[in-house]
Amino acid sequence: MERIKFPVEQARKRVITFGVFDYFHFGHLNLFNNIKRMCGEDCYLIVCVQASDWILKYKPEAKILYTTQERVAILKELKVVDEVIIFTEVDVAIQKIGFDIWARGPEHNHLGAFKFCRENDKEIITIPRTAGISSTIIKQLISDLEK
Repeated sequence: MERIKFPVEQARKRVITFGVFDYFHFGHLNLFNNIKRMCGEDCYLIVCVQASDWILKYKPEAKILYTTQERVAILKELKVVDEVIIFTEVDVAIQKIGFDIWARGPEHNHLGAFKFCRENDKEIITIPRTAGISSTIIKQLISDLEK
Protein backbone atom coordinates (compact mmCIF):
# COMPACT_ATOMS: atom_id res chain seq x y z
CA MET A 1 0.00 0.00 0.00
CA GLU A 2 1.34 3.39 -0.96
CA ARG A 3 1.00 6.31 1.40
CA ILE A 4 0.33 9.68 -0.06
CA LYS A 5 1.65 12.60 1.95
CA PHE A 6 -0.19 15.86 1.79
CA PRO A 7 1.46 19.12 2.73
CA VAL A 8 0.90 19.75 6.39
CA GLU A 9 -0.95 22.96 6.97
CA GLN A 10 0.80 25.11 9.52
CA ALA A 11 -1.15 24.79 12.74
CA ARG A 12 -3.06 27.88 13.82
CA LYS A 13 -2.01 29.29 17.17
CA ARG A 14 -4.71 28.61 19.75
CA VAL A 15 -5.21 31.65 21.96
CA ILE A 16 -7.29 31.59 25.13
CA THR A 17 -8.76 34.48 27.09
CA PHE A 18 -11.01 34.52 30.17
CA GLY A 19 -13.72 36.84 31.39
CA VAL A 20 -17.30 37.39 32.48
CA PHE A 21 -18.25 39.43 29.39
CA ASP A 22 -21.47 40.68 30.93
CA TYR A 23 -22.56 44.19 29.92
CA PHE A 24 -20.79 43.51 26.61
CA HIS A 25 -19.11 46.69 25.33
CA PHE A 26 -16.55 48.09 22.91
CA GLY A 27 -13.68 47.27 25.29
CA HIS A 28 -14.50 43.56 25.01
CA LEU A 29 -14.54 43.74 21.21
CA ASN A 30 -11.32 45.73 21.29
CA LEU A 31 -9.75 43.00 23.45
CA PHE A 32 -10.59 40.31 20.89
CA ASN A 33 -9.39 42.42 17.95
CA ASN A 34 -6.14 43.26 19.77
CA ILE A 35 -5.54 39.57 20.43
CA LYS A 36 -5.94 38.84 16.70
CA ARG A 37 -3.56 41.70 15.84
CA MET A 38 -0.93 40.54 18.33
CA CYS A 39 -1.20 36.79 17.69
CA GLY A 40 -1.98 36.83 13.99
CA GLU A 41 -5.27 37.25 12.18
CA ASP A 42 -5.37 33.50 11.56
CA CYS A 43 -5.03 32.54 15.24
CA TYR A 44 -7.84 30.46 16.73
CA LEU A 45 -9.43 32.57 19.48
CA ILE A 46 -11.07 30.71 22.36
CA VAL A 47 -13.11 32.96 24.66
CA CYS A 48 -13.88 31.47 28.08
CA VAL A 49 -16.97 32.84 29.80
CA GLN A 50 -17.37 32.50 33.55
CA ALA A 51 -20.54 30.70 34.63
CA SER A 52 -23.13 32.88 36.37
CA ASP A 53 -23.72 30.41 39.21
CA TRP A 54 -20.00 30.40 39.99
CA ILE A 55 -19.89 34.21 40.04
CA LEU A 56 -22.89 34.39 42.38
CA LYS A 57 -21.39 31.73 44.64
CA TYR A 58 -18.47 34.05 45.45
CA LYS A 59 -20.12 37.42 44.83
CA PRO A 60 -23.77 37.02 45.83
CA GLU A 61 -24.29 40.78 45.46
CA ALA A 62 -23.18 40.71 41.80
CA LYS A 63 -25.68 42.15 39.36
CA ILE A 64 -25.51 39.92 36.30
CA LEU A 65 -27.33 41.30 33.28
CA TYR A 66 -27.16 38.27 30.97
CA THR A 67 -27.32 34.57 31.79
CA THR A 68 -24.32 32.43 30.97
CA GLN A 69 -26.06 31.08 27.85
CA GLU A 70 -26.99 34.59 26.68
CA ARG A 71 -23.37 35.74 27.03
CA VAL A 72 -22.22 32.65 25.12
CA ALA A 73 -24.75 33.39 22.36
CA ILE A 74 -23.54 37.01 22.04
CA LEU A 75 -19.89 35.95 21.81
CA LYS A 76 -20.56 33.15 19.31
CA GLU A 77 -22.00 35.73 16.90
CA LEU A 78 -18.73 37.67 16.73
CA LYS A 79 -16.69 36.81 13.64
CA VAL A 80 -13.46 37.48 15.58
CA VAL A 81 -14.29 34.68 18.08
CA ASP A 82 -13.69 31.08 16.97
CA GLU A 83 -14.92 29.16 20.02
CA VAL A 84 -16.67 29.92 23.31
CA ILE A 85 -16.23 27.79 26.44
CA ILE A 86 -17.93 28.12 29.83
CA PHE A 87 -15.62 27.91 32.84
CA THR A 88 -15.70 28.30 36.60
CA GLU A 89 -12.10 28.84 37.77
CA VAL A 90 -9.26 30.12 35.57
CA ASP A 91 -6.61 28.07 37.40
CA VAL A 92 -8.55 24.85 36.71
CA ALA A 93 -9.89 25.59 33.22
CA ILE A 94 -6.52 26.63 31.82
CA GLN A 95 -5.21 23.11 32.47
CA LYS A 96 -8.07 21.44 30.58
CA ILE A 97 -8.16 23.48 27.37
CA GLY A 98 -5.54 23.03 24.66
CA PHE A 99 -3.91 26.36 23.79
CA ASP A 100 -0.60 27.99 22.88
CA ILE A 101 -1.06 31.53 24.19
CA TRP A 102 -2.93 32.92 27.18
CA ALA A 103 -4.06 36.49 26.42
CA ARG A 104 -4.83 38.09 29.76
CA GLY A 105 -5.98 41.44 30.98
CA PRO A 106 -3.66 43.31 33.36
CA GLU A 107 -6.08 42.59 36.24
CA HIS A 108 -5.86 38.80 35.82
CA ASN A 109 -3.48 37.55 38.49
CA HIS A 110 -4.17 33.84 38.68
CA LEU A 111 -1.08 32.25 40.25
CA GLY A 112 -2.09 28.69 39.32
CA ALA A 113 -2.54 29.71 35.69
CA PHE A 114 0.85 31.44 35.61
CA LYS A 115 2.49 28.36 37.12
CA PHE A 116 0.79 26.03 34.62
CA CYS A 117 1.88 28.19 31.67
CA ARG A 118 5.46 28.40 32.94
CA GLU A 119 5.69 24.63 33.48
CA ASN A 120 4.12 23.80 30.11
CA ASP A 121 5.88 26.35 27.87
CA LYS A 122 2.73 28.37 27.20
CA GLU A 123 3.15 31.96 26.11
CA ILE A 124 1.44 34.70 28.13
CA ILE A 125 0.61 38.09 26.70
CA THR A 126 -1.04 41.00 28.47
CA ILE A 127 -3.61 42.98 26.52
CA PRO A 128 -4.13 46.53 27.83
CA ARG A 129 -7.62 47.63 28.80
CA THR A 130 -9.53 50.06 26.62
CA ALA A 131 -9.44 53.42 28.36
CA GLY A 132 -12.71 54.95 29.52
CA ILE A 133 -14.91 51.85 29.28
CA SER A 134 -15.54 48.89 31.55
CA SER A 135 -18.45 46.86 32.85
CA THR A 136 -17.97 48.59 36.21
CA ILE A 137 -18.38 52.01 34.58
CA ILE A 138 -21.52 50.85 32.75
CA LYS A 139 -23.02 49.42 35.95
CA GLN A 140 -22.33 52.71 37.75
CA LEU A 141 -23.93 54.74 34.96
CA ILE A 142 -27.04 52.55 35.08
CA SER A 143 -27.17 52.82 38.87
CA ASP A 144 -26.92 56.62 38.64
CA LEU A 145 -29.77 56.73 36.10
CA GLU A 146 -31.99 54.70 38.42
CA LYS A 147 -31.59 57.21 41.25
